[in-house]
Amino acid sequence: MKFNSHFSEISENYLFAEVADRVAAYSKAHPDKSILKLGIGDVTLPLAPAVIEAMHGAVDDMSRKETFKGYGPYEGYDFLRESIKNYYSSHGVKLAADEIFVSDGAKSDLGNILDVFAKDNVVCVPDPVYPVYVDTNVMAGRKVIFASATESNGFLPMPDGKTDADIIYICSPNNPTGAAYDKAQLKEWVDYANKKGAVILFDAAYECFISDDNLARSIFQIDGARTCAIEFCSFSKTAGFTGTRCGYTVIPHELKKDGLKANAMWYRRQATKFNGVPYIVQKGAAAVFTEDGRRQIRENLNYYRENAKIIADCMDRLKIWYTGGKNSPYIWLKCPDGVDSWKFFDRLLNDIQVVGTPGAGFGKNGEGFFRLTAFGSREVTNEAASRLEKLLK
Repeated sequence: MKFNSHFSEISENYLFAEVADRVAAYSKAHPDKSILKLGIGDVTLPLAPAVIEAMHGAVDDMSRKETFKGYGPYEGYDFLRESIKNYYSSHGVKLAADEIFVSDGAKSDLGNILDVFAKDNVVCVPDPVYPVYVDTNVMAGRKVIFASATESNGFLPMPDGKTDADIIYICSPNNPTGAAYDKAQLKEWVDYANKKGAVILFDAAYECFISDDNLARSIFQIDGARTCAIEFCSFSKTAGFTGTRCGYTVIPHELKKDGLKANAMWYRRQATKFNGVPYIVQKGAAAVFTEDGRRQIRENLNYYRENAKIIADCMDRLKIWYTGGKNSPYIWLKCPDGVDSWKFFDRLLNDIQVVGTPGAGFGKNGEGFFRLTAFGSREVTNEAASRLEKLLK
């Protein structure tokens, strides 16, 4: 027996686990201190009433023989896939229901999708980046190259003569930087992928925060994407499902190579390794797209948008450079005085008990930057902004 030696090539501790460990140690040593957490991108508002009502109805369904559900379809129930299809249609994107696969979240699918690709594919991810993109590929033994995202390019790298990859991860609006590609920029990536014969794995988990019409809510708003892209999305940030777990992946029928169709391969993979998302959760997810659900979700999203504005306005007053804060729930700020990101983390924790996420944890180019999230409560967000302003003015 041999273990997978590639696990030794990734950091021993996941970024957010390291943050949690440091916060726990500080809290134990200073039990009297009030710690304000703007680090992990977890939501704080409860599920919308329409979602709760639908889930209660689904629980009742499970109590009656005539409506009881056992194993569901591997790809998701038709009622949810049709709702997702109609949601895309409202943004001008036409999909077939059988191009949509319901899952337990975008994070899972972003790693699991690698099952359909050969191990000798070269993978390109932006730096800084959501750690899952890198770690899942390193675990599998793939070569990973980086597209350099920096202050000079607004943390939005573009394809160039040096880019030579088979699998390309794009997250827009980006986690951690909050930067978002416009449609013209995404068109360049789509054209590159089609020319190269590459595939774009497009993480659209934060598309619900986009308010600018020049930005894409979906990669499939871009001409040519159906032959080169797979899209991943989630109800976690859209509707507060971080603890309920539901997402979906879109794989167009046109995405194929050497007689193999990605859509069919993914269905086969799911049928083998996945038994579907619970009926109760899927009924709740479908309620997100009802008239009442969309209104209630919009209210929740506006709450987080206002939190983002509170933090962004604080950065403006302090004259600190940042991206995000608009079209994104994240504010990616430049650490003052050139301090490194973990030292800045320790300073905020020790001096004002505010927790964020050090940029260095997201990659080499993240050093010197810091991420704050708008997913806290209004009270926590206002107090954190006040403490930051007093410390850094």
